[in-house]
Amino acid sequence: MDQLGFADRRQLRRKLGFWRLATILLIVLAAVVAWLVFSRGDAGVGRDHIARVTISGVILDDRELVERLTRIAETNAVKGLIVSVNSPGGSTFGGEVLYDAIRKVAEKKPVVSDVRTLAASAGYMIALAGDRIIAGDTSITGSIGVLFQYPQVKTLMDKIGVSLEEIKSSPLKAEPNPFHPPSDEAKAVIQAMIDDSYAWFVDLVAERRRLPRPEAQALADGRIFTGRQAVGLKLVDELGGEPALRRFLESRNVAKDLPIVDWEPPSNSLPFGLGSLSAVIAQALGLDPARLAGTLPALGANKLFLDGLVSVWQVEGR
Repeated sequence: MDQLGFADRRQLRRKLGFWRLATILLIVLAAVVAWLVFSRGDAGVGRDHIARVTISGVILDDRELVERLTRIAETNAVKGLIVSVNSPGGSTFGGEVLYDAIRKVAEKKPVVSDVRTLAASAGYMIALAGDRIIAGDTSITGSIGVLFQYPQVKTLMDKIGVSLEEIKSSPLKAEPNPFHPPSDEAKAVIQAMIDDSYAWFVDLVAERRRLPRPEAQALADGRIFTGRQAVGLKLVDELGGEPALRRFLESRNVAKDLPIVDWEPPSNSLPFGLGSLSAVIAQALGLDPARLAGTLPALGANKLFLDGLVSVWQVEGR
């Protein structure tokens, strides 16, 4: 082969190499765009549908969920919302924020609460935001009330011979304190704070369930109820599952044949093997992918601890 033939072959190889690289980059870009769209949890919102959000586990101040509910309220393709609750409760503020966000959705489209295995305390507070509450026969709900807990380690410190001295600007600063029993004055302040939040919760139950306040307060003694009991006490509207949810939405002019689409939180992993690609990049940057992956969940570990006032049902001793 002459010199001109070799030059043509080299040029052809360069062109093939360029187009191969361009194709790979295009595939990666398409994958990233697809991940950004689908990881929002609202894929397929272009067609009319019924949105469903699931609220499970301990309830905290969840900004992502509030933003998701805001998108649901503003999306014309969403004709109704199912709020599926399976939670023992959590912080009163977290429940209040989610309640307000769901009520904003209800201003624009019908909302029905689906009480699953457990919707107690702040979980029941969230269920109250629905235009109708539907539960299972053996669902657990209720536990209306407010709780404030803190550890007391003074006895342990006395046993090991350790004490904590403090100087503060006023007697009520940093009370209650785990290093000494609270004074009567501190207990009174905390009780007043609990009573105020409790009164707000009772007022909410009375308003949303159309109950006389004395009747609502009589039910707000911390008791839990089965779904069957809750219906009799007017804390729940009816018993049933998805057919009952659809019947209510149909009564609010939502077509019965619309699909139910789960609006899920964003995914934390990359699709199409891009997670492995990120590991390779991490290694190239001198990072340990395994250690990095283990560090990310730990960043949210502090959210497992509830500070301040909580409305949560828990088995005694846990």
